[in-house]
Amino acid sequence: AALSRGLRSQVSAALKEGRVAPTELCQRCLALIKSTKFLNAYITVAEETALKQAEESEERYKRGQPLGILDGIPIAIKDNFNTAGIETTCASNMLKGYISPYNATVVQKLLDQGAVLLGKTNLDEFAMGSGSTDGVFGPVRNPWSYSKQYKEKSVPKSHPEDEESNWVITGGSSGGSAAAVASFTCFAALGSDTGGSTRNPAAHCGVVGLKPTYGLISRHGLIPLVNSMDVPGILTRCVDDAAVLLGSLAGHDPKDSTTIQDDFKPFELLNLTDVSKLSIGIPKEYHAPGLSSEILALWSKAADLFKNAGAKVVEVSLPHTPYSIVCYHVLCTAEVASNMARFDGLEYGHRSDMKDSTESLYAATRREGFNDVVRGRILSGNYFLLKQNYEKYFVKAQKVRRLIANDFVKVFRSGVDILLTPTTLRDAAPYTEFIQEDNRTRSAQDDILTQAANMAGLPAISVPTALSERGLPVGLQFIGRSFQEKQLLTVAKWFEKQVQFPVIQLEEVKRHDSDVFQHQKSASFS
Repeated sequence: AALSRGLRSQVSAALKEGRVAPTELCQRCLALIKSTKFLNAYITVAEETALKQAEESEERYKRGQPLGILDGIPIAIKDNFNTAGIETTCASNMLKGYISPYNATVVQKLLDQGAVLLGKTNLDEFAMGSGSTDGVFGPVRNPWSYSKQYKEKSVPKSHPEDEESNWVITGGSSGGSAAAVASFTCFAALGSDTGGSTRNPAAHCGVVGLKPTYGLISRHGLIPLVNSMDVPGILTRCVDDAAVLLGSLAGHDPKDSTTIQDDFKPFELLNLTDVSKLSIGIPKEYHAPGLSSEILALWSKAADLFKNAGAKVVEVSLPHTPYSIVCYHVLCTAEVASNMARFDGLEYGHRSDMKDSTESLYAATRREGFNDVVRGRILSGNYFLLKQNYEKYFVKAQKVRRLIANDFVKVFRSGVDILLTPTTLRDAAPYTEFIQEDNRTRSAQDDILTQAANMAGLPAISVPTALSERGLPVGLQFIGRSFQEKQLLTVAKWFEKQVQFPVIQLEEVKRHDSDVFQHQKSASFS
């Protein structure tokens, strides 16, 4: 079973047939987590809990009563989803040691279907960032930094001592989840996506990153960043697996009033053989400043791929796109300021020792608990929400957001089925280069191609497409109509099959644990 194949036909079948046991699968994943500890992908590894869940899964398989396709499948969860009995930190001093009394709805749904929870993955503090470099537990390293493909093309052979400083970022803020999937330590992972935080690291780590339609998956238990844009994201090694996870997670949740009221029917993706009835839109505004010539060429090549297969490929315009990143910054920081107000040191999380007054306790707690990035966004957001600025900034940004959403509506009404765009401006930057700029500047650059889908509430998926000249992954993004995930994923699956993205050759991991690596290389889950 090759990596490019997935859950439904491979690992799930192997579990049912008894060719591999859930406990064996879990132990191999845990061993690989240990041997890839240098990636810093996980904040918490729930070894005892995972092994117990795997043993329970094994008993169900012995009785011939598995709970479903995910029974016994090892998964990882971004550390901004609440997990009962397992620490939830948001990679911040503010929540170090915090253990939630309940599971997020998406976590509970996975557990109800027998999934094995390996641990919680690393991120930017409170998911504010685009590199997974600003969390209190340190930066996440991209597994491709240690791949044969990257080393052959980029690492100076004459200076092997420079290897350690040559590693590249994962993207963010769900970089831990993307690295976990890319390095084979789990079969799928949950991220969150507010402005591209699932799709961005997916593109940099060579995995599939799905941001569903706003309201399709419950946000209950996801510690909020921007309530009106946050969506739980899905990271897998192939499109089929993303469809499996989506089918398990989507649907109404009485604990989240923004979820759809209708029942969601899981679907199996068919192999698309005829794309002649498809209309693919190429938004000209996505030829953004800073877009590398390499990614531009790849984008054009992908458009030609559809055109040569018989699809209609048309250039379209989303005229308000150039204003979207500024609009996003205003709305994002305003909602952040509101959401972060709950962290006051009184109810949960960090509490300062300052006892002079209640006000000084609040101030000291937040100063000690939040990093500069979070404090900066709180200050910006409160500025935009001041009485004298509210109409000028916040209300105006809401109006521009409506215009951005309407641009997408008009394009889809014109007959376009799917939009094809780059996911990122370039391949993953070396860490030493990435940290030269401040978080706000980096986020503005890195979110420019992804955040408009969040503001419009549309489904979008990043599919790994090719390796750059430096031997690093590059992804392209497909944006679909609201609640048309089946069409979006079907097209993404067709594209995935055409491009045949290469499997990562993890030399570093092979040295650490060749047996585990070989097993994981030969098994995915649908």
